[in-house]
Amino acid sequence: MKEEQIVVGGQAVIEGVMMRAPRSYAVAVRRRDGEIVSMGEPLPALAEKYPLLRVPVLRGSAVLLHSMYLGIKALNFSANITFHEEENDSSQKKAKSNSSASAVGSIALAILINIVMFIVLPLVLTNMIFVYLGGGTIGAGSESGAWYAEAWAWLQAAMKPVRPSVAFNLVDGLIRMTFFLIMIVTFSLLRDIRRVFEYHGAEHKVVHTWEAGEELIVENARRKPRQHPRCGTSFLMIVMMVSIIAFSVIKFDSLFLNFLVRLALIPLIAGVSYEVIRASARSRAQWFFSIITRPGIWLQNLTTREPDDSQLEVALFALKESLRLEPAAQEETAKAA
Repeated sequence: MKEEQIVVGGQAVIEGVMMRAPRSYAVAVRRRDGEIVSMGEPLPALAEKYPLLRVPVLRGSAVLLHSMYLGIKALNFSANITFHEEENDSSQKKAKSNSSASAVGSIALAILINIVMFIVLPLVLTNMIFVYLGGGTIGAGSESGAWYAEAWAWLQAAMKPVRPSVAFNLVDGLIRMTFFLIMIVTFSLLRDIRRVFEYHGAEHKVVHTWEAGEELIVENARRKPRQHPRCGTSFLMIVMMVSIIAFSVIKFDSLFLNFLVRLALIPLIAGVSYEVIRASARSRAQWFFSIITRPGIWLQNLTTREPDDSQLEVALFALKESLRLEPAAQEETAKAA
């Protein structure tokens, strides 16, 4: 496998960057004393072990779950280096042994929070809006006049199911995007998160440097843009656009069934979105993929910040370590020698 065929990506962590190649990953974090420490390992060839994971769309769901797992492991490592340097070796080994269980628990919690924030609340709010616009009885009082009876009557009226239309799903999608933007803007106000956004920019600049075939040095990375079309931010924006189409195809006259449909379609939507991002990586010159990934590029003006040279150095360190562990790169090096 030639270098230009090795697709790399990454993720910002606390005071560092995680870089991933197809068959390896590495995390580099700058300690408070200025030293860069790293952790990395080769990755199992899941697609070779499980042929179903090579199937388009299906492979996207698997990649997403595995990426979440690696991302949380990387965050745990960076947090341990940044906030618990004073711990002795035995406590660090114990924390490392518990990292897998912690990662699984964090993924479950993250999925639950995302289901509530980006599926349940947008669906309920959109249903309320369309009940009201359709002449529903929101605001009608109960005969008893008690506050709890009034609240129950209001809730019953608001929960009267509305069969989702394209307009319904557009409003649902806009509410979902609004929640996402509010979350991003709120996070960007926090100093520690701004530091993570700077490392996010460093990660993108280094990936651009690799893709341009240039030497992996700070001077080259500094000139690159901090936005990248294959960023997770772009992926999330594509997920939201794909979901509007998918939810308009399968729909019921039941709020609960519409919720179940949205829940069941998550793997399909994630898989289709992954294929779009994957295609954009191989066909970036095509105007179609340029348009689709454009909203994610715009949003990266919020989720990335201009990094300094020390942050670029960390991102470069992570990529070099990942490539060093990559079996394909090792084979090429051995052949050259």
